[in-house]
Amino acid sequence: QVQLFESGGGLVQAGASMRLSCTTSGRTFSSYGMGWFRQAPGKEREFVAGISWSGARTDYADSVKGRFTISRVNVNDTVWLQMNSLKPEDTAVYLCAKQGRPYRFEGRDSYETWGQGTQVSVSS
Repeated sequence: QVQLFESGGGLVQAGASMRLSCTTSGRTFSSYGMGWFRQAPGKEREFVAGISWSGARTDYADSVKGRFTISRVNVNDTVWLQMNSLKPEDTAVYLCAKQGRPYRFEGRDSYETWGQGTQVSVSS
């Protein structure tokens, strides 16, 4: 079973940048599509960004398109989320997630394994 660990969260002011990292302990996730989700207090979890197992394809929520960039390095089993021009509405717990089937890049509802999350807070 793959375990996912997020890091890089914190408190920043609006307009700042932040980079989140997702790594694994144990089994590799290099053959799987990976993604980032977020959940704000009182709200449902929402998709933020996804990347195919090869890194060739990406997918972004409209709310972050042009501001956030997802990337990965498979040899290190690391996925990043670079967040620029942060807004107060980006405040949430950000969770790393892995899709269920290898060598595919499937829809936003295909993620099956989740990390514990890292808090991102953006002040106005």
